[in-house]
Amino acid sequence: MPDGTIFVASGSLNGLDPTVQTNNNPTYEILNNQGVTNGVSVPMDILAVNQPYYMYPFIHLLNDGTLFVFVSKSSEIFDVATNTTIKKFADLPGDYRTYPNTGGSVLLPLSSANNWAPDVVICGGGAYQDITSPTDPSCGRIQPLSANAAWEMDSMPQGRGMVEGTLLPDGTVIFLNGCNQGAQGFGLARNPTYQALIYDSSQPLGQRWTTGATSTIARLYHSVALLLLDGTVMVTGSNPVQMPVLTPVPNQVPSEDYVTEFRVESYTPPYLQGANANKRPTNVVLGSKTLQANGQTFSIRFDVVTGTQKCKIALYHGGFVTHSLHMNHRMAYLDNTGFVSGGTAQGLTVTMPPNRNVAPPGPYVIYVVCDGVPAVGQFVSVS
Repeated sequence: MPDGTIFVASGSLNGLDPTVQTNNNPTYEILNNQGVTNGVSVPMDILAVNQPYYMYPFIHLLNDGTLFVFVSKSSEIFDVATNTTIKKFADLPGDYRTYPNTGGSVLLPLSSANNWAPDVVICGGGAYQDITSPTDPSCGRIQPLSANAAWEMDSMPQGRGMVEGTLLPDGTVIFLNGCNQGAQGFGLARNPTYQALIYDSSQPLGQRWTTGATSTIARLYHSVALLLLDGTVMVTGSNPVQMPVLTPVPNQVPSEDYVTEFRVESYTPPYLQGANANKRPTNVVLGSKTLQANGQTFSIRFDVVTGTQKCKIALYHGGFVTHSLHMNHRMAYLDNTGFVSGGTAQGLTVTMPPNRNVAPPGPYVIYVVCDGVPAVGQFVSVS
């Protein structure tokens, strides 16, 4: 949250069947900035009415300090300070989008160009918690604070469950992992989806999706994709069986067709492929690594290759990840001045976001991105 407290929502009282409501915990609580709870569990209506699809909700902090909360097919703007639902939205068409048929939800890059207005895309999902469940290829995109907020529908190249979206420094989103049939849970997924899907929100509707490289490793329940400092993506995990299985065991119920996965992969996005690998900005020096979201400025020096046209500065928070859910994941492009066209040695003055609604306190990474190619990132603290 903007004040450094932590909003924690949903959960289970005992880890048992969420279709039995006495097992469930459709509430939220507040932890202080040291992670200590205030001890009060507050009932939350959007969680209660959407049981059993109430766990692992998609939650994004908006630039006015409220929260966009999405569960199942339902969404709302919620004011934590007053414990009030400010606005409810029409249901997102399609199948269920949260656990146990989780899709992926991403807060698209923020910038001052539209006054830091939030833009959210949600993709994938499924029909029910069983290995036979179809998965949903559709995506909904919404600007929750716009006057006439409504879902704009799009589609991935294929249906996916347990798919997770990860922001990349060039502003695109990579969707990785998951299955084409089934749901979250042990032994409940098949037909793994191996290909990287890349979403470019700046393109016209119908032209936003491209496909990337294809893995040979199934990434199902409890898999993850994380952006690294060098701009590549670490892809790892998958334990689709409750106890480790190293060799597939056919004809089991629940399924043991896919093993516990210990291999780690590195995915290289298009911006570092081929000749792009030689176009990285280098020798990045930050004037400060302790920053505040109050409009303050800081300096960055770096070198670029001859012919570089423009550079952007990305303030990136990778979030906290579990169950295909990237909690608090966000990226903001920072205003800057001082770029010299044709120069190879650059010195920019960079302006931080105006407030902590845009960049709440925590660890971030600064990426210098020139002509779409990122430098190796550097950790900073937004205090």
